[in-house]
Amino acid sequence: MINSYWAICSGIEGNLTAYEAVLTDIQSLGNTVTDLYILGDFLGLQGDNRAVISRIQFPRDDELIPQVCLGWWEEQCFNLHGLQGSLDALDLVAKVGTDGAKLLWESIDWELVQWLRTLHFGFHELDCLLIHGSTVNPADELTPDTPAIELCDCLIRADANNLFCGRSGLAFECWVEPKQL
Repeated sequence: MINSYWAICSGIEGNLTAYEAVLTDIQSLGNTVTDLYILGDFLGLQGDNRAVISRIQFPRDDELIPQVCLGWWEEQCFNLHGLQGSLDALDLVAKVGTDGAKLLWESIDWELVQWLRTLHFGFHELDCLLIHGSTVNPADELTPDTPAIELCDCLIRADANNLFCGRSGLAFECWVEPKQL
């Protein structure tokens, strides 16, 4: 069996410089990395969302084609455009205010919203689940303090043994032992 190594990122939040840094890091590893996953939150208020989306949509010939799923910011974009949830985007306004919500609205046109609608909620690869938040909601933040039963619920729902989440912004490894349940 050929070894497969993944690069997983989340939380680009419109920052093209940050995404380019990730791509440069992957390139420096040669052909070691076989798959690139972006676990949501590639939209945000830190930069140019259109440029980040374009870079994701059209990788260079020598780059991996990213596999992208939706995150909290993308869900908020759907809310702003009346495609789901609260049309008032209350969670977004609570986090960034009305000026921030307006900025996100202006940074994504209808054509890009349509592209966002083609993205997955998450990925099931081998025995792994790769998602932004949880199997229930992209806004869920799973951390080392998340109860073991909640972590297991995510795995059981997806018939997976390993869980990769982008929402918390933390890099950690957690093992659930039977006695924790």
